[in-house]
Amino acid sequence: MTRWLQAAANLVGGTLFLALFLVFLVQIGARFGLNKPLPWTDEAAVILYVWIILWAAATMVPRREHVVFDLLWNRAGLRTRMAMAIVGNLLIGGLSLVALPASWDYVRFMAREGTPVLNVPFMAVYLPFVLLLVALVVRSGWAIVQAVRGQGLDVELQA
Repeated sequence: MTRWLQAAANLVGGTLFLALFLVFLVQIGARFGLNKPLPWTDEAAVILYVWIILWAAATMVPRREHVVFDLLWNRAGLRTRMAMAIVGNLLIGGLSLVALPASWDYVRFMAREGTPVLNVPFMAVYLPFVLLLVALVVRSGWAIVQAVRGQGLDVELQA
């Protein structure tokens, strides 16, 4: 089931990236080939970029690929690593959980406003931020469960 979900998340991310690439091609062709810039391409590119970054951070990038400060982690023993993992994930997941209601409320509020050219509701533009917060809460919770079980603590976080 998780492989299917990961494949679906990757497909969505790849489709978003392909759409951004196609928008860039249209933008370049119109601007330099026809000498007629299209305003909608700039706006579509920005919206797609926001979605790609937040979608990828929420669903596609594995934990081991995120930037970490691991000097202390690599020097610590297993019990200290367990405590560090639990405290760190409590902070990240807890702060994301606390931010979730207000962020959702603001994103929902922004549904009344639209982007200047395409008139896409800002709720649709910023919805992946809420998805990122939810993913951080879920990932942090799972990481705490794994740390309590003693899983993943003996592996160095270096690439």
